[in-house]
Amino acid sequence: MLTQRLLSVAMGLATSACGTMHCHTGSLSDVVAVKGVVERFRVAIVERDKPGYMNLFFSDKPEEVGWQAVVDDERLRSIQENRPQAIKARRIPTNNFVALIDGAVSSAAAAEERISNVCVTTDGEVASAVFDYAYVSAGQATNRGSEHWQLVRTEGGWKIYSVIHSIRNP
Repeated sequence: MLTQRLLSVAMGLATSACGTMHCHTGSLSDVVAVKGVVERFRVAIVERDKPGYMNLFFSDKPEEVGWQAVVDDERLRSIQENRPQAIKARRIPTNNFVALIDGAVSSAAAAEERISNVCVTTDGEVASAVFDYAYVSAGQATNRGSEHWQLVRTEGGWKIYSVIHSIRNP
């Protein structure tokens, strides 16, 4: 039942335009499959489904999956009030895809990543998915921004290989 629901959502997203421009390239089945990964990512956070979430990634080892955030200037100024040495894009090994799901699973508050404007480009073997997000905890947005994923098609289906994302105030 959940698989049918995810497929229906992905099909609807695949045939919609991103903003005012149609931005999907590649076969419809590949675009739908990549959008399915995005939707399963979203649902796994809501449902605190760590095994399902981990299965979306190329590896279960944080050092083998790219994960990088960059804060916008406004948020950086706010952070620098308490930590003057803070910079826009600092590699923090403990900030990775596993930490995201572990935080959602262990939190008493419900967490959700609200995703919109999903755009997919693929040649059937590699893909990029770009979308806007708002991270919501306990019903309140904590940050928002844009995510850019690189995915690879493996024998086990599409897998997230790297994620870069901006972090802005809500």
